Amino acid sequence: MENQTNKRLALLRDYMREKNLQAFIIPSTDAHISEYIPEYWESRRWISGFTGSAGTVAVTLGKAGLWTDSRYFLQAAGELSGSDIVLFKDRLPGTVGITDWLKSELGDGDRIGIDGNVFPAKEALKLKAEVEPANIKLVPGYDPFDEIWRDRPSLPEHKISLHPVELTGEPAHRKIERVLAEAEKLESDSVWISTLDTIAWLFNIRGNDVPYSPVAIAHAFISRNESILFVHADKVSPAVAESLKKEGVKIVDYRQTGDFPAKICNLSVCLDSSKISFRLYSAISERNRVVDSLSIADMLKSVKNEVEADGFRRCMIRDGIALTGFFIWLEKAVPEGIVTEYNTGLKLKELRSGQENFAGESFPAIAGYAANGAINHYHPGAEHCLTVRPEGLLLVDSGGQYLDGTTDVTRTVALGPVTEEMKIDYTLVLKGMIGLSKAVFPAGTRGSQIDVLARKPLWEYGVNYLHGTGHGVGHYLNVHEGPQSIRREENPVTMLPGMVVTNEPGIYRDHQYGIRTENMMLTTLAMTTGYGDFYRFETLTLCYIDTTPVIKEMLTGEEIAWLNEYHKMVYEKLSPYLTDEAKNWLKQKTAEI
Repeated sequence: MENQTNKRLALLRDYMREKNLQAFIIPSTDAHISEYIPEYWESRRWISGFTGSAGTVAVTLGKAGLWTDSRYFLQAAGELSGSDIVLFKDRLPGTVGITDWLKSELGDGDRIGIDGNVFPAKEALKLKAEVEPANIKLVPGYDPFDEIWRDRPSLPEHKISLHPVELTGEPAHRKIERVLAEAEKLESDSVWISTLDTIAWLFNIRGNDVPYSPVAIAHAFISRNESILFVHADKVSPAVAESLKKEGVKIVDYRQTGDFPAKICNLSVCLDSSKISFRLYSAISERNRVVDSLSIADMLKSVKNEVEADGFRRCMIRDGIALTGFFIWLEKAVPEGIVTEYNTGLKLKELRSGQENFAGESFPAIAGYAANGAINHYHPGAEHCLTVRPEGLLLVDSGGQYLDGTTDVTRTVALGPVTEEMKIDYTLVLKGMIGLSKAVFPAGTRGSQIDVLARKPLWEYGVNYLHGTGHGVGHYLNVHEGPQSIRREENPVTMLPGMVVTNEPGIYRDHQYGIRTENMMLTTLAMTTGYGDFYRFETLTLCYIDTTPVIKEMLTGEEIAWLNEYHKMVYEKLSPYLTDEAKNWLKQKTAEI
């Protein structure tokens, strides 16, 4: 039986021959450069069968490859099995990049096709500059999937809603004023925004167009003269339109987005070329001076105000209540043989959905038992998952969307006997997580400068993990939010009070087990001295950390004190809302070591 992926590759190659294209590149993004995208834009998933959220497929008339990062190496290898697509492990020494691979496969005068509607402008410009010296042309005007994807889903048509200022802490018109004030510092008259979470934050709107992210498909343009929200008109009720009008926001139909750049000739437009499609970037830059800058609105969005910070603190209590109920259930149900990786995720959703202000999951639950725990973004299916037995380790990474915040938490628990190697690894991950939690650092510090605090205990044992240590989290928005991050790769964005980040070191033994412990943290002011401001992290997540696999002798006195103090906080904040049975259970789980 012919592989489905190979059939689809054949259709694409027929299209390429018809258009005189010798290669075609399919990114994971949509017209808004999103991480999670509507089904309509899931072309890379359709063509390859790979379901991870990050990866790029390049196809020539004779070969095909998928480039993805370490989170998905094992998953991609499994999902590509039987197809002609070769896995390239991105960012590893010795892995050839897409551009070099294409240049080695193509010849003089060949043409590379891309869909300029979904290709990030910054990447397209870089690719163009790299292939043109080899007399290879980048051609951006094609979307083959409109033709070859016969049952392609339609774009979602859900209504948008307003997010009340009582939860956002700031009305839309003030946010617009702040964004424009920052743009003026860059000598820019206006700002273009295509990213959906940033538009949702700016105009205090929410939607249901993208799985796990409460956003609506839209573009935005703001200047001193006008603020425009490009969105399908039938998605906006009269009441929402009137409220936005009071904030100075005009509704323009989404289908007019492409024609609009011609109407703003001779303006200076501030945009982020990494967060706008090549098509829109080209249309804007053709007639206007472009100020290409790290997204102003993203920077402002990343710094939570006190209303948003308090919202995170409140929703963490409700999330912690749900998680406590989940782990109580897990402990009772595993010996009965009724727990699978798949129904683990269902139970988490069920318990969270009973909490006030719950609005959905923030990403598909990751429940990896035994060897599946080593697959960073493993998502079990109902018919393809393991039964969880009372032995070994279970890694559970999950999160919720609440009207007052977004959560992301990982815990690894021992379900019974574990090996000495598991205990050592578990304790090393805990040491790394505590090390970053305790950080105090001066203003101006970048995430790459403190990433080592989480890795140092692991490095001393010759162990490492390839994913980042921490990412930003939106306020009832995307669970992955920039521009801040904590990772080894350089990021010029400095940590600021109000930024929320995750703290998630891990150890993954391929085909054996995986361990990750993750909390969310809020950056706060620690002190001001003669040397300036110093910052620290306030831990937001409220969920016990399993101490049964911990080797206490490997922990320092300070690390033991941190763990005991954290567990004391978890119990004090959650216990008032628990039944007596749950309260007693949590008391034991958070007992001092």
